[in-house]
Amino acid sequence: MTSPEAEQGGVAGEEQATPEDGAPRPEERLERAVRAAEQALIEYEIAVETFRVEVENFSRLHHQKLGPMYARLDELDAQIAEARAERSGDPEDRRRADEARARVMPMPGVEELFHGWMDGEGLFPEAAAMLTDQPVRPPQRVRPSDEARKLYRELARKAHPDLAPDDTERQRREEFITRVNAAYARGDETLLRELAEEWAKGPAPAERGPSRSEELYARLEWLAQRKELLSLVAKDLEEGAIGSMLRLAPDDPDRLLEEIAEQLLADVAQRERELAELLGG
Repeated sequence: MTSPEAEQGGVAGEEQATPEDGAPRPEERLERAVRAAEQALIEYEIAVETFRVEVENFSRLHHQKLGPMYARLDELDAQIAEARAERSGDPEDRRRADEARARVMPMPGVEELFHGWMDGEGLFPEAAAMLTDQPVRPPQRVRPSDEARKLYRELARKAHPDLAPDDTERQRREEFITRVNAAYARGDETLLRELAEEWAKGPAPAERGPSRSEELYARLEWLAQRKELLSLVAKDLEEGAIGSMLRLAPDDPDRLLEEIAEQLLADVAQRERELAELLGG
């Protein structure tokens, strides 16, 4: 690569220079800009994918740990509304009770959301244990280790499809990166190591040949469009319910779940007291 000093010394005559005399080609500055934009896009894609995996994992833990409490709150709200309607006989109270009950009626596939935490008759033992401060089996934890993150980033930088010089190589890289993403989403450090070894043994990426200025400009335009699309994906992740929660405690999401659980338990206790007063009064 031409050093900055050599580049500065050859600018004046670069239009007459040829590759044979060692001076920079006219397209060299544009090629460097394309390479820099490619690397910047790859780093941004890595950051977006890493955050997507974190959001997905936090969402899974959120449903597993807090799902039973939300279900219990909905059930208590329905019982409270029904008790009020029974006492008052007011049609409006009955309408509210029906709406509250409809919110806890079984829906297609809803049981799958809670992974066996509840059924039509109430809560399973693990959920009941959580609500009564008894020992409970911890939810499945899927969070990539620091080493898995490092392996993923290295593989993404080396094998990214945007570095392919032709369609055949791009297809090979896309298939490989799909496997890398799946292993990272599962936090499978062993498989990521195996994939790193596989890539190291594979065919070396072909060097990008000299490009015409028009092709380089088109490439820069495509990279800019790709970055814009990724920005929209990142925005959706950050502004979503789970992403917003995760950003409150990026370094300790487990503690955030514990704090939410504590608040939900307090809400459950308050609803149970309110229901007891209605039924006892």
